[in-house]
Amino acid sequence: MPEPSFTITTGVPLAPKTTLKLGGPAAHFVEASQESQVEQALAWANGQGLPVLVLGGGSNLVLADAGFAGLVLSMATRGLQTQSTPQGVEVQVAAGESWDALVAYATGQGWAGLECLGGIPGCVGATPIQNVGAYGQDVSQTIARVQVLDRKTLQRRWLQPQELAFGYRDSWLRRNPDAFVVLNVMFLLRPGAPGNLRYAELAHALAANPHPTVEDVRQTVIQLRRKKSMVLDPADPNTTSAGSFFTNPVVDQATARFVVDVALQRGLAGNSLEVPQWPAGEGQVKLAAAWLIEKAGFARGQRQGAIGISTAHALALVHHGGGTAQELVAFARTIAEAVWRAFHVKLTPEPIFVGLSF
Repeated sequence: MPEPSFTITTGVPLAPKTTLKLGGPAAHFVEASQESQVEQALAWANGQGLPVLVLGGGSNLVLADAGFAGLVLSMATRGLQTQSTPQGVEVQVAAGESWDALVAYATGQGWAGLECLGGIPGCVGATPIQNVGAYGQDVSQTIARVQVLDRKTLQRRWLQPQELAFGYRDSWLRRNPDAFVVLNVMFLLRPGAPGNLRYAELAHALAANPHPTVEDVRQTVIQLRRKKSMVLDPADPNTTSAGSFFTNPVVDQATARFVVDVALQRGLAGNSLEVPQWPAGEGQVKLAAAWLIEKAGFARGQRQGAIGISTAHALALVHHGGGTAQELVAFARTIAEAVWRAFHVKLTPEPIFVGLSF
């Protein structure tokens, strides 16, 4: 095999490459700016019998304090191509591109489909894995297909939406992390279409604007996220987090009624309308994880050593410095266990755990 056209370094600290600033070093590390380098890096790791961790923006990752004893492949590929079709504009974007920059570009062109997803950190390649979403919109609504590289055979292929099997903050790719590396994502966006205002908080914020553009929607979303410390800002003490640490639980109707009954019996709500709930299809109900956490006895700003709850939003766990990933997970478990005891609702972490279990 020819020598790789990039440098493999050892013992690279990974904590600075994550938004939580936690985790140990990479045994081997490579930054791939070209797709050929991604392929070569995988071939090298396969030849060495090493596991591979693909790293994007590090904004949705909880990495063990021991680090990663394989190859960390940092995606730095770039590229954006557009093509008009009868259905809209196809936008093919390299996995290493900034997600927030893509949203800004799309809304700047007047293309609808991503406007509610501004201000979310990370890279484009991670979005189909997580089915990234916010404010009533998620990427499964606009992803036309995803180009992947098979980690074992090193063959490329395009996955269609039905193969990606998207779920709430989930996909086939997330459930099968060792199968593929995302190379490119193809979005189908709608020129001139109105922005998505299905989320009540967003619609209320734009109520004075009768005809908001998709750029108006993006800017408003960023303002709302900033108020909740959900954008990266070095001046914000809550910024050292992974964003929402838990997903909003989707439960059956009986469990949802039980939550309401508990809230009323314990004086946690004055009436059933004060318990946040939304229809989630097929007899399912979505609950608000932040509400459950606070009603289970946790306050914004509460700390356990170096780990705490954001002062702006109960869903975000913040690393205040000097802590460990194990301490973060321990505090998260404490919260989840309290919610279970109070409401019999299981909280599921949103970030991806590497070398740790929840």
